[in-house]
Amino acid sequence: MAQKSGLKLVVASRPETPPTRTDKQGNAVRNILLLALSSETFGPIADELEWMEFPTGNGLQEPGEPIEWAYFLNGGLCSLIVVTRDGETVEVGVVGKEGILGANLAVWLNRSPHRAIVQMGTDGFRLRAESLRRLVSSNAELAMSINRFAQLQGLLIAQTAACNRLHEVEQRMSRWLLVSQDRVGSEVLSMTHESLAQMLGTGRPSVSLAAGILQRARLIDYRRGKLKIIDRRGLEEAACQCYENMRRFNADLGLM
Repeated sequence: MAQKSGLKLVVASRPETPPTRTDKQGNAVRNILLLALSSETFGPIADELEWMEFPTGNGLQEPGEPIEWAYFLNGGLCSLIVVTRDGETVEVGVVGKEGILGANLAVWLNRSPHRAIVQMGTDGFRLRAESLRRLVSSNAELAMSINRFAQLQGLLIAQTAACNRLHEVEQRMSRWLLVSQDRVGSEVLSMTHESLAQMLGTGRPSVSLAAGILQRARLIDYRRGKLKIIDRRGLEEAACQCYENMRRFNADLGLM
């Protein structure tokens, strides 16, 4: 008779009653991936987490540069951006409280093609690359959780790439706002025209036009760098099918 594998599959979803967790200094942990870990797995990680603030605009990694830290955000939003040789940019993915920035470190890949920039500030934790590798090597649950998140993130990046190529700016903007709200948990998002243009890979005039269309439809209110989602259901209808495809993975990411 074949023996059962000793590997236990752990799904990183939001617990019904989130555990109260802190690092060794007493700083609160609100990162979903960390909260989903068993106490036995989280304990050794907590000993090595370093609390930090993530101010808006802070760069966390650059394309092709060695990655020295993994990051666990407690909230906010970090954009993964592709930068061309002539300086053009487009966002291909996001990371918030649902996961980890630097998941590739878990499989000994210490570079990324993406620039990572904090779009909406928060606090959270960082963990040295060598510490993450050591912890992953000795803990199957942690390895499974991080690798599972990386697989889900890859699926979302592929959908974002298709969206950027195939859909109109107002559809892409609607999708971006919905994805961001899913992670931030607020109807008010701090975002400038310039930042939105960089994320959507278009010019500021196109962003202004798209924002005007959505505002006239009374889906959003946008002024002085603050964007408020007024009608989420309407915004979902204005978005392309890409958002619906991406939302199907929210439960797997613990965002439901």
